[in-house]
Amino acid sequence: MKAIAVIPGQANSVHMTELGSPCLSSIPNGRGVLVQVLQVGVDGTDKEINAAEYGGAPPGYDFLVIGHESFGRVVEVGPNVRELKPGDLVTATVRRPGNSIYDQIGTYDMTVDENYYERGINLLHGFLTEFYVDDPEFIVKVPSGIAHAGVLMEPMSIVEKGIVQAYEIQRRLRLWKPKKAAVLGAGAIGQLATLILRLKGLEVITLARRKAPNHKSALIEELGATYASLEERSYADHAKEHGPFDFIFEATGSSQIAFESLQYLEKNGVLCLTSITGGSLTVEIPGDQVNLDFVLNNKVMFGTVNANREYFEMGVRDLATAECEFPGWLSKMLTHPVQGLDQYKEMMNLLINDSEAVKVYVDVSPL
Repeated sequence: MKAIAVIPGQANSVHMTELGSPCLSSIPNGRGVLVQVLQVGVDGTDKEINAAEYGGAPPGYDFLVIGHESFGRVVEVGPNVRELKPGDLVTATVRRPGNSIYDQIGTYDMTVDENYYERGINLLHGFLTEFYVDDPEFIVKVPSGIAHAGVLMEPMSIVEKGIVQAYEIQRRLRLWKPKKAAVLGAGAIGQLATLILRLKGLEVITLARRKAPNHKSALIEELGATYASLEERSYADHAKEHGPFDFIFEATGSSQIAFESLQYLEKNGVLCLTSITGGSLTVEIPGDQVNLDFVLNNKVMFGTVNANREYFEMGVRDLATAECEFPGWLSKMLTHPVQGLDQYKEMMNLLINDSEAVKVYVDVSPL
C-alpha cells in the first residue's frame, strides 16, 4: 500500500513508497484493530523531520512513514476486542510504551527511557498511509457529530495536556484561579489553546506575527479573544497593555519569544512551553533578575510533549463542547486540504511556504 516517507538524517527526502499491508495478527492476544486512514494532519514536526532535524526509522527499515495526526474508520477487529467495532470513527495516540515505570502505568508520554517510540516521529511508522493496525489501548473513538474535526484530535490532545498540567502544578497553591492568559502563536496549537482557555472563561490575548485582519485573527476574534500582531508592536508593549499574565501558553517555535515570556508572568504565574526548536539559536536573558523574580513570586516554567490517552479523551469532550459554543469554528481551522497521498510534494510545500495555513491535512480516503 502507498505511504509517504522520509529517509531520516537526509534533508528533503520526502517521497512516496510502498508499505506492506498490516494484519490483525501482528497484535497479540486477538486484540488487533484494523483502521482505514481517512485524514492525516501534518505540522511543523513533519517539516522538521523532513529537514533531518530529528526522527528515526523503525528497526529493519531505512525510511520512516511520517504523519502522527490521524483520523480513520475501523474496518475489522480481532476476536478479543470489545471496545470498538467496524464502522467506528477513531483517532490514535502517538507515543507507545517502553520499559520505564511511567510506560507501565499508561503515562508513556512521561517515559524516562533513553529511546522513545512515536508513530511517524521516531522508531515507528506513522499514519500517512492507507491502513494501520494497533491495539485498542491506543485507539480513541471519535463521535460522528465531530467527524468533520476528527483530524484535529492529536493537536487538541497536546493543548489539553499542557493546560491540565498547569492546573495540576498549581494545586500546590491550594487555590489557583487564573484570569488572564497569553497564547503565543496562532497556528493550530495556538488556536486550540485559545479555544480551550476561552471555554474555561479566561481573558485571552493571542500573539502572532502578521497584522490583522487575516484568517487567523478572524478565528481568534470569533472566540472572544484578542489578536495582537508582533509586526505592529513589541511583545513588551502588548504585555504592558494586557498583562501580566497568570498563564502563558507558548506555541511559536521561537525560543527567543519563549524566554522573553519569563518576565511577563503574574505572581504565581505559569509558562507552558510546547515548541520543539531544533536549531542552535542562543538567547540571552537577565539571569539574576529572572531567578529572583521566579523565587520571590512562586512562578513556574515547564515543558510538555506528546499526550497519552487521557488527554485525547479530554479533547473529544472539548471539541464537542466547542461545536456547541462556537458552531462552525472548528471547520474553519481546516484551511488547506491536500487530495490524496500522491500529492505529498504539495503537502510539504504548503507546510514550508504557506504562512496562511492554520491546518494542512491530507484526505487519504473519502469520509
